[in-house]
Amino acid sequence: MRLKTKLSIGIGFLFIAILISGIIGIFSIYQLKNDARLILEDNYETLVYSNNMLTLMDRVPFDSAVLPEFEDNLAKQESNITETGEGLATAAVRSVFEQLKHDPSSDSLQTLIRREIYKINTANQKAILRKNAAAEKNAKRFSNYTMVIFGFLSLVAFTLAVNFPGIISEPVKTLSEGIKAIVNKDYSKRIRISQHDEFGELAQAFNSMAEKLDEYEHSNLAKIKFEKSRIDTIINQMNDGIIGLDENRNLLFLNKVAEKLLGLRETEIMGKYAPDIALNNDLMRSLLKQDSPNKELKIYADQKESYFHLDILNVTNNEKLIGQVIVLRNITPFHELNEAKTNFIATISHELKTPIASIKMSAQLLTDTRVGNVNKEQEELVKSIADDANRLLKITSELLNMSQVETGHIQLKIEPVLPDIIIDNAANTVSALAQQKNIVIRIHKNTNSNKIMTDPEKTAWVLTNFLTNAVKYSPEDGEIELTTSLKDNNIEFSVCDHGRGIEEKYLSRIFDRYFKVPGTPEKVGTGLGLSISREFIEAQGGKIWVYSKLGEGSTFGFCLPVYNG
Repeated sequence: MRLKTKLSIGIGFLFIAILISGIIGIFSIYQLKNDARLILEDNYETLVYSNNMLTLMDRVPFDSAVLPEFEDNLAKQESNITETGEGLATAAVRSVFEQLKHDPSSDSLQTLIRREIYKINTANQKAILRKNAAAEKNAKRFSNYTMVIFGFLSLVAFTLAVNFPGIISEPVKTLSEGIKAIVNKDYSKRIRISQHDEFGELAQAFNSMAEKLDEYEHSNLAKIKFEKSRIDTIINQMNDGIIGLDENRNLLFLNKVAEKLLGLRETEIMGKYAPDIALNNDLMRSLLKQDSPNKELKIYADQKESYFHLDILNVTNNEKLIGQVIVLRNITPFHELNEAKTNFIATISHELKTPIASIKMSAQLLTDTRVGNVNKEQEELVKSIADDANRLLKITSELLNMSQVETGHIQLKIEPVLPDIIIDNAANTVSALAQQKNIVIRIHKNTNSNKIMTDPEKTAWVLTNFLTNAVKYSPEDGEIELTTSLKDNNIEFSVCDHGRGIEEKYLSRIFDRYFKVPGTPEKVGTGLGLSISREFIEAQGGKIWVYSKLGEGSTFGFCLPVYNG
């Protein structure tokens, strides 16, 4: 039977029960009301009329003044004859009353009319008793019928109330338990419902679904386990530390390298909240505090300081974050190679400075007339040797400075210095180069005699580098502006030229090591000058910048804090 049919039968029976109870109640009330009406209308009113006539007969004297009222009650009684014998008695009263009209004082007639009125009362009183007994009998009969029917309907309704909810709730409860089991990946769960209705069909469909899921789970379980084992093996064989977190930052896995770096075992912290682990682990705390990836960390591992490159990879599914993978890539060998390279460059550069200086000095001696005269061709060769020696000397100086930067051993001698000293030093250094191209260097000083806290030698080197580049890339007969100004408790230095300028796409890389703007005519140089300049300025707590527009020139500048001593 369908569930809809069961519901219709149950609700229909309740409706029929209510309808039957209502009909019986209404019929019983109508019958009792009818019995009471008959007693009231047929007998009680007759008794009222008879008693009124007897009351009038008892008046003293009974004369013609009472007759109209008696006549009225007698007429009403004549129209309300309902019982056997009541008509004859009423007719006798009428006959005697007609005689009494002519002789009101006749005692015999009064006695006779009273006797007939008593007959009317007796007939109606007997009728009242009879009808009352019949009404009681009807009431009792209807009461019994009502009790039997009500008891039967109550029993059926109670049976429905006890059993019918179970027809709905038990299958729903069973299905709910089955769904919870499926959610918990218990695909062996089956639902047993014997009802041949929608719930039975739903149970069959659920069992079919669970069977399919169970088959799918077991068919893929071995493959999934194999893939997981293979991935675990690959991760554990890697030289990089790998840590996996879920979307709630609970620990999912970490490989052997990560275990060694953290000093923790995977089995001990699996599934725990990473910030809770970080409370007692400095490295984990440092990893979780990183706001962005691509950081370089120094970690003490394998009895030495090691360097790791931090990558934080977000794992997403349909653009929703479902976890993170933290990768600590071991870059210690690259650091060691870089340090060896830096030491090698520093050593070679230092060793080259002496022979280059000797070459430069020898070239100068060749041009001295006290040693001897040289012809024009020899003079050009000596000049070429001197120029090449100067370039080599500059390159070795830049390489030495860069080796200081890379090793973090920049030696600064910070002291309060007047900006004018640095400006004069740099301007004098490049004056000869500017004169060769007939370039004018205009100096604008707006520092109000304030001093700056700086290493004058390195700051002058930076300013000289700016001016040298400006002269190189300025046209002949051009102009360069060197400006100093006081701004926000800092003194700014800027060098502005009117050369070819730099394309906007290269500005972000202009201070990178070994970077040269493509297409520049300058072929010599290492591409380290601006990078070293940035390191020198930032090491002193300053800032460095560049503004440029292609075809209009460039402005390089830096600022250093004012001395407030």
